[in-house]
Amino acid sequence: MTIKIKRFACNLLYENCYVLSTPGRCVAIDPGFHGEAELRQLYQYLETEGLRLEAILLTHAHFDHIIGVKPIQARLGVPVYMSLADEAVLPEDVIYAKRLGIDGFEPSFSHTGVSDGEELELAGIRFRAISTPGHTPGGICWYCESEGLLFSGDTLFADTIGRSDFPYSDYDAEIESILTKLMPLPGPTEVYPGHGESTTIGHERVSNPFLEPFNEKEEPFDPDLPGIEIHPLR
Repeated sequence: MTIKIKRFACNLLYENCYVLSTPGRCVAIDPGFHGEAELRQLYQYLETEGLRLEAILLTHAHFDHIIGVKPIQARLGVPVYMSLADEAVLPEDVIYAKRLGIDGFEPSFSHTGVSDGEELELAGIRFRAISTPGHTPGGICWYCESEGLLFSGDTLFADTIGRSDFPYSDYDAEIESILTKLMPLPGPTEVYPGHGESTTIGHERVSNPFLEPFNEKEEPFDPDLPGIEIHPLR
């Protein structure tokens, strides 16, 4: 199956919204569209490509990833899927939006909760929710196993990881999530993060400075060093 991935850079934080499409159908991940001009780009793309938006998937509930959810839902009536653990984050969104000069942001929208390991088939694409708490308590990475695609939100980026200095963030939980849930995925898995460029799991194993022991370099072999003498057990 061929999946087309369209990336939109949204709002002043250049948040990545991904639209995944198969013929005539699509899903949006983290629609952070702010204002009519940005929303119009999405609607025009759907019209030009002849796509029907079937659902919105959220990796987490920080405001820059969800600004467009309410107006899109009001216009197109699509369901929204997210972790209910991130409902605690929503009141903080208004505060951070105001600090960046975004007034009138209202993070109220209807949504359905998903849990770790839950699978959804939308637009002919099978997604598996991988719970990755840390950046937020309800962080989710959306994994398309058959296609080798991972949409990591703000959990994992190219050569770095998500911030953990927000309310409800937990650095230790984030590191554990990445090491136990994401690094075991196949190396060629393409990672599409919430900001910046894409990467792969294999690249992050060896290059991401936050992810020891995966990226620890082996010491070079020195043939002149004394050997280790091994005595048999008696």
